[in-house]
Amino acid sequence: MSIVVTEDRGPVRHIVMNRPEKRNAMNDELIAGIAGAVHGAAHDPSVLCVVVRGEGTMFSSGMDFSSLGALAGEPGRLREFRTTVLSAWNLCEEMTKPTIAQIHGACIGGAMELALACDLRTMAAELDAATDALVAELLACAPVAVGLAKRVIDASAKPALASTLEQEVTIQQICAESADFAEGARAFAEKRQPEFSGH
Repeated sequence: MSIVVTEDRGPVRHIVMNRPEKRNAMNDELIAGIAGAVHGAAHDPSVLCVVVRGEGTMFSSGMDFSSLGALAGEPGRLREFRTTVLSAWNLCEEMTKPTIAQIHGACIGGAMELALACDLRTMAAELDAATDALVAELLACAPVAVGLAKRVIDASAKPALASTLEQEVTIQQICAESADFAEGARAFAEKRQPEFSGH
């Protein structure tokens, strides 16, 4: 079974993180799968709305710590890693189709970034019904109007986003090259408190 599953329900494409045994923790493979699925939905004219959700007990536990630990040994890879993440998340915001994060259970770290990159989020006791109701409202609107509204709202809400994201990646790369980052990764793997040196 694929690590990311797509399911079409009429004009609605569901993108499902399918790594429940790891609480949908985001490793390179899952991120690449999400990126491919989001790109496919954005460029498929039959898709009018996108829902992102997680299989199993939670939306996602965030970035996979084994992947982050590997970056401690290869800090030069961090920019490439984050570029893949940000390009996928940005497409959720920038595509003309409305995107919804259907959140159940935990939504931590990088998963929260993904949820916030979507236009709307649903969290409810009757989650599927709440998402379906929101999708129905969106599908009742003219697709051209929805796409243009997204463009205007995004442009006014975050005029400096591109430069801010570049600054974030630069800062993360500096952190990844530090001794403290490597110590934090080791401490997590060894289930102990880290001993940070400030270097």
